[in-house]
Amino acid sequence: MAQPSLRTVSVVRRGYGRRYTDLPVDELNHQRLVIDCAGGYLRPDLIDLRQGDVVYWREQERYVEGRIGHVRRDDQRLIAIFKDVTLMPEDFFPY
Repeated sequence: MAQPSLRTVSVVRRGYGRRYTDLPVDELNHQRLVIDCAGGYLRPDLIDLRQGDVVYWREQERYVEGRIGHVRRDDQRLIAIFKDVTLMPEDFFPY
């Protein structure tokens, strides 16, 4: 049985720098990311994602950049809604 690939993102905050590197996410697309904390010790309110944070992830061989426009939390999930999602140039690397 094949293991599903682990999807991760990096998060950069203006005025702070890199906030997270390889933060695992349960769902990721150009509209949103979802982190499901059900059945674990981590809670959504402990994950410090904010409006305005820049999120980077890889799609195939290129990076994608999205800015968080809104963050919702409930008891078990964190949902960050993206705005301004951009496919980065081939030679881009998020430092």
